[in-house]
Amino acid sequence: MNRRRRVILALAGNPNVGKSVIFNQLTGASQTVGNWPGKTVERAEGKLYFKGYEIVIIDLPGTYSLSAYSQEEIVARDYIAIEKPDIVVNIVDASALERNLYLTLQLLEMHAPLIIGLNLMDVARSKGIRIDVQKLWNILGVPVIPMVAVTGHGIDRLISTVVDIIEGKIKVQPLNVTYGREVERGISALEKAVSENLPELASKYSPRWIAIKLLERDEEIIRRVSSYSSGNLVLMVSEEIAGELEKVHGEPSPVIIASERYSLINRIISEVQVVESKEKVTLSEKLDYWTTHPIFGYIILLSVMASIFSAVFLGGGLIEEFLSSIFDDYLIPWINDFCRSVLPEFYSDLIVNGILTGIVAGITIAIPYVFTFYILLAILEDSGYLPRAAFLMDNFMHRIGLHGKAFIPLILGYGCNVPACIGCRIMETDRERLILGFLIVLVPCAARTVVILGIVGKYLGLLAALSLYAFNLIVIILLGRLLNRSLPGEPIGLIMEMPDYRLPMLKPVLFKTWFRTRDFIYVAFPLIIAGSFVLELVRISGLIWTISDFASPFISGVLGLPKLTAIPLIFGILRKELTLIMLIELFKSSELNLFLTPIQMVVFSIITIFYIPCIATVAACLREYGLKRTLLISFASIFLAFLLGWTANLILTLLNFI
Repeated sequence: MNRRRRVILALAGNPNVGKSVIFNQLTGASQTVGNWPGKTVERAEGKLYFKGYEIVIIDLPGTYSLSAYSQEEIVARDYIAIEKPDIVVNIVDASALERNLYLTLQLLEMHAPLIIGLNLMDVARSKGIRIDVQKLWNILGVPVIPMVAVTGHGIDRLISTVVDIIEGKIKVQPLNVTYGREVERGISALEKAVSENLPELASKYSPRWIAIKLLERDEEIIRRVSSYSSGNLVLMVSEEIAGELEKVHGEPSPVIIASERYSLINRIISEVQVVESKEKVTLSEKLDYWTTHPIFGYIILLSVMASIFSAVFLGGGLIEEFLSSIFDDYLIPWINDFCRSVLPEFYSDLIVNGILTGIVAGITIAIPYVFTFYILLAILEDSGYLPRAAFLMDNFMHRIGLHGKAFIPLILGYGCNVPACIGCRIMETDRERLILGFLIVLVPCAARTVVILGIVGKYLGLLAALSLYAFNLIVIILLGRLLNRSLPGEPIGLIMEMPDYRLPMLKPVLFKTWFRTRDFIYVAFPLIIAGSFVLELVRISGLIWTISDFASPFISGVLGLPKLTAIPLIFGILRKELTLIMLIELFKSSELNLFLTPIQMVVFSIITIFYIPCIATVAACLREYGLKRTLLISFASIFLAFLLGWTANLILTLLNFI
């Protein structure tokens, strides 16, 4: 049997072009997610076995260009230039060629072994755009594969083309990207200076590419060039050539290079693309009009958000009820009787009340709400609605020191604070990332939604649960305004792409939901089971009463809660849904209304909502912001949680809330 050959395939393209959908289609369940070495940028990797090849697929960070404006762009270009993958698949939006071919030209400048995945062909057709795929292939000199990723169209042909190139069945002659006479003369002179003075750097990167980047005044490349002893000489030559070009063209050197690229792009598009006149307004255009309308857009936004949380409450509740009936009526009694018949009471209690109860609680309480939320979030993302919501929220977000794009991580925070914290990287300044990161840890994630809906929603009603979300939002707004006024600097303007509306496809939605739910299970379940096990040990040993008595003056005297609630509040640092699970285990009943008053339910939920989200979120903050800022965020959230809990107990008691 022949040994499989290994091929490294990298996916490159902007975040809104369906790159992640193609990655999911290719890799299925083989994905692993981590960070790039030394970077806080997520790295997604998967494998595909095809025609005797083991194809390792790297999903590069989404980027519109290979400039050094963000960590994502630096990571993407360094991987391509230094690691030299066998094939780079540049995913291009067929409905927006001009914007997307900019990255394509930069990849050609790097001499990357390229294939073009021309995605969103269906969207292009709906806009009356016709592309001569073969002519585009001939001009660029690399294979161009038409695709509709959400339906899987073109996926097989793409991967077959990769194998054909590796086996030499398809000959590739990439376009030699050249610009105007004066620009080319300057690039050639600078390329020669790089080759002669920086041989070590030129062995990693193409000398021509370095020359172009220097003329673009790319800060990262300038930093690397200056680290060499002869780097200053090259930088002097670069500035001299850039100055000459600026005298001739009357524009800054980076603008000249960008203009040259767009000039070439326009010439290519004029040969391969025809836009037919269309009289009919598409459904996407109609939806775009209404969902960004200055009045109706906000009504739709509020309706969408309210519908999501209502659906999570109703859908999650139905799933929880169904699963609970199966476990409570059949499985748990049978396992309990079996364990007690073969094991001593101490060990049977640890297994049944510790391990088994933790597993069952995770399945019946945590998963129903988490799964329901993630599937709705995937539908929102794939439909294209979230960028419209960000656009609508831009003016409002500026009031708390951010811009509209910050709305997207905030919404992601309702699913899980960990990816939401990582999503803060889309903000352009350190000030904005800090404000957004602090606010995100206060957003009630799916784990805290389990607590809100499992206590307040279940016993006090959906309106009371939604009121807690509204209260949380008001607190976030007020804190955002306080941070905006306290921290130096001003929020910058919103620049983001509006993808076309699309009908979410079942398979990608389920893929995305499964991977998020799977990550939740991998992280949450061990902690839930371990927490349940430790809790049972604490109960059996009698320490539970020692801890409760120690915390009683504050928990009962100040917050007005039963002293036993100190235990779930402490363990809630591991995972927030543990607070609800442990309450049920402590009171030996899922009917919490027998042990908690309405005021205590609200106070307990408020504290759970606001204090440290979980260990995983703290770890994400530590990675993104460092130890000092993470401690500041953590202690501030603890103080805020108990302050709000005390205030709520005081006010509700005075109002005689029932």
